[in-house]
Amino acid sequence: MIAIPLRRFGVAPRLPEPLLPLRELAYNLWWTWNPDAVQLFRRIDEELFEEVEHSAVKLLGVIDQARFEELARDDGFMAHLERVYHAFQEYMRAPTWYEETYQRRLAASSVPLISERLKDTTAVPEAARIYQQQPGFGQLHFRVAYFSMEFGLHESVPVYSGGLGVLAGDHLKSASDLGLPLVGVSLMYRMGYFRQYLNVDGWQQEKYTENDFFNLPILPELDGQGRPILVSVPFPDREVYARIWRIQVGRVALYLLDTNVPQNSPHDREITGELYGGDQEMRIRQEMILGIGGLRALHALGIPPTVCHMNEGHSAFLALERIFQAMEKYHLSFDEAREWVTASNIFTTHTPVPAGIDLFPPGLVEHYLSAYLARFKIDRHQLLALGRQNPHDPNEPFSMAVLALRLAHISNGVSQLHGKVARRMWHGLWPHLPENEVPIISITNGVHTPTWVSRDMNLLFERYLGMDWRNRLADHSIWKRIENIPDAELWRTHERRRERLVIMARQRLKWQLRRRGAPPAEIDRADEVLDPEALTICFARRFATYKRATLILRNLERLERILNHRERPVQIIFAGKAHPRDHGGKELIAHIVHIARRPEFRRRMVFLEDYDYSLARALVQGADVWLNNPRRPLEASGTSGMKAAINGVLNLSILDGWWCEGYQTDNGWAIGAGEEYTDLNYQDEVESRAIYDLLEQEIVPLFYNRGSDGLPRGWIRMMKRSMQTITPVFNTHRMLQEYMERCYWPSWLHFTELAADHLEPVRQLAAWRRKIMEHWSAIRIEHVEANHLDNVAVGQEVEVQAQVHLGPLSPDDVEVQLYHGRVDSLGGIPEPQTVSMAHTGSLADGRHTYVGYLLCQTSGQYGFAVRVLPKPKNPINPLTFGLVTWG
Repeated sequence: MIAIPLRRFGVAPRLPEPLLPLRELAYNLWWTWNPDAVQLFRRIDEELFEEVEHSAVKLLGVIDQARFEELARDDGFMAHLERVYHAFQEYMRAPTWYEETYQRRLAASSVPLISERLKDTTAVPEAARIYQQQPGFGQLHFRVAYFSMEFGLHESVPVYSGGLGVLAGDHLKSASDLGLPLVGVSLMYRMGYFRQYLNVDGWQQEKYTENDFFNLPILPELDGQGRPILVSVPFPDREVYARIWRIQVGRVALYLLDTNVPQNSPHDREITGELYGGDQEMRIRQEMILGIGGLRALHALGIPPTVCHMNEGHSAFLALERIFQAMEKYHLSFDEAREWVTASNIFTTHTPVPAGIDLFPPGLVEHYLSAYLARFKIDRHQLLALGRQNPHDPNEPFSMAVLALRLAHISNGVSQLHGKVARRMWHGLWPHLPENEVPIISITNGVHTPTWVSRDMNLLFERYLGMDWRNRLADHSIWKRIENIPDAELWRTHERRRERLVIMARQRLKWQLRRRGAPPAEIDRADEVLDPEALTICFARRFATYKRATLILRNLERLERILNHRERPVQIIFAGKAHPRDHGGKELIAHIVHIARRPEFRRRMVFLEDYDYSLARALVQGADVWLNNPRRPLEASGTSGMKAAINGVLNLSILDGWWCEGYQTDNGWAIGAGEEYTDLNYQDEVESRAIYDLLEQEIVPLFYNRGSDGLPRGWIRMMKRSMQTITPVFNTHRMLQEYMERCYWPSWLHFTELAADHLEPVRQLAAWRRKIMEHWSAIRIEHVEANHLDNVAVGQEVEVQAQVHLGPLSPDDVEVQLYHGRVDSLGGIPEPQTVSMAHTGSLADGRHTYVGYLLCQTSGQYGFAVRVLPKPKNPINPLTFGLVTWG
């Protein structure tokens, strides 16, 4: 192929001056969660809006100039545009939750609003002093950088694959609504994720469509001369360059790196070619660009972060880059820089099984990170140990999750159950701690409510909850007003959504049939599929085998009787993609398709291809029941059921992930009681029968039990209860406020405190940790004495005395604790409590005496132990050290 030297230029739509606000709106994704703005773009040309997959930028690029002139003369359209643009401007400049809750308090150096672990009321004034006065530390402005391999913001920006990306997108939207000083960082994929289609046999095929960057709502970041800003990342024997694109998400910017630039070799230009594509070597190269390149991009743009949030381990290399930058700029040692950087790193794990973790061969890591070895002044073993559970095992692969856990101040799972699973999964990093004390907390996921609520339901909320309901998503009092919605009005609104879902499903089914070359008669029969008035169950998610998409198909005779009941019909809509290399997931799809083609199921069951953002929105807004049956405890959180609940859809789910917290007996249905099985076939049999039983005995009768007015009053009562209990809790506004309170703000305060006096606290902390690590083995609990244990009564205190040998360490370096609680039948303490023991004296040869008191508040068998932990002077969780001496 001849390389022709092209001069490139962009062509933008020529908008009449009155319509210029349309361009500004199109390039800010705020419009995607504002129903009036969506209707504005739809009003330009509804048919074209559908053809361009709801892309406002593409729409403006294909509209005929005469249509623009016509719109500019249309008083009704111009009034609509003025209303939307005014709402947008008001949104962008309105006071925010962050400003009112944190920024004003910081500026005034008033009493801080901080997490449970940071109780020092002088923290904010001290942080404010550093923030305002510390010379040379202008970078200490509070700014969070949220790194994720994918962001699902809207169907018109296809740089996401599924739940992880959609959660990241919702995270940015709520950060914008709340006014958090947060930016997103990711990669700009030339191909994005695959488009799904099925062959004649129902087998999933993948098609990759190239993203046209110049018809997406992205803008290049340019320097003062109008040239693309480039950052470089050190690779073996070369530098790899990336340019920076920006997507504006309300008040928040998302920056995306793109290696498809002339400065790179063809091989390196492919790094950002495809989301989750390629082999292990391609994956490590992508993760270097994300973590290292992403951090460098923020510095190049003049917005260095002070808190970095790693959404999964893909971006964990950013921690190494932060260490390098701190060493280079402030002349710190590796250990000192690590202390400072770790203080403001946050890590969220979404993976409940080791198979989901990125693992790299040691040789591959050493090869690609060779440039860092010399800069860090550490050897290869120290570097590789950062990514190993057992630092001394030379054969253990390098884990990105372990790297993130080791270099994060706070780590969290994404539901309460997942927190327990994560603590069990990563217990090996802290083997001397009880499992329930492994330092991984839980912050349950949520969804961005305004994005996922239907336009019809939004109008209902505005009428009965108040016009400001969107600003008070976590306010339970707002959601109590759901009771004010008349049953008839709620039900008619819901029926309209179901009818639209059925219409959309028929249209997509026709399109699928035409693409496969089906005969006209078969295409025409698609209009007979599904019933707008029948109870509609939706199952839509990634087709991983543990999600058990075919569980409801286990007994086809019983299912056929349920679906084809003459007076109480039921129908099921399936959708979802399997990973291109997941053969088992593809088999599940093919099995569903084959069943759906049988005559007895043809009108009651469909599989809709190419599950994406747009289809997900239609399904969660139009279903009656949202089915979720993963194999517990393999669903870390799940969020699709939360999106459904916003719209009055009822959840039918295994007690896994978020549903363990959301289920309240009267707001949906639980499949089983949270059991976990070793015989998986038996589990499938038991739980499939439970689904059939619930459908036959509870769900179907409740749906079809109508009063004289035709309303299913019992069903509506449950819909209202579901919205009241789920929506104010499982939203990203509550989630972000929790991240702010428990992670971002405490980490930033810790980070700024360590920066005082030209980083002297950092140097002291690193030296103290070295001393602790060096002398910890000298600690011994030599004697423990507790009197009168034979006849302890409820309410009585037990005095415990201990003699502890600290060696060269002092009592200020450690905390001696009583670890106690009720003892279970296995000899453990399932709900332990700890009490600090008081230092009462020093003896010869490094020995010290301590005393503590246990209060026995209930009867039963109690147990206790004495232990010693490090006692850092900074707000660091002492459990993260992994150093414990038990007596």
